[in-house]
Amino acid sequence: MKKYEAVYILDIRRADDEGAAFCREFEELIGSLGGKMESVVPMGRRQFTYEIDKRRAGLYFNFIFEVAPSKLADIKEKYKLDARVLRSLTVVYDRPANVPAEPVKLGEE
Repeated sequence: MKKYEAVYILDIRRADDEGAAFCREFEELIGSLGGKMESVVPMGRRQFTYEIDKRRAGLYFNFIFEVAPSKLADIKEKYKLDARVLRSLTVVYDRPANVPAEPVKLGEE
């Protein structure tokens, strides 16, 4: 299995419970594919620099998980047509040891 990091931006109008149902669904999908969820970081509501599908803000979530590389296409395909998802990005998790996994808020050090 390989470790991946995925960021999903959800449509605020379609995520009734601030994305909690989406997070549970994503975790269940990873488990059903034989993977393991490492962490889920809700990054909150953020304003967009430019509109996406006539939306000015979205709910951001960061997932770190392990899954077989052959199953990654199944995950991408499932959420490609999901109306709740405005944007998504999945990359191989390759974080250096000295970089924190939690996002750092601007102005804090």
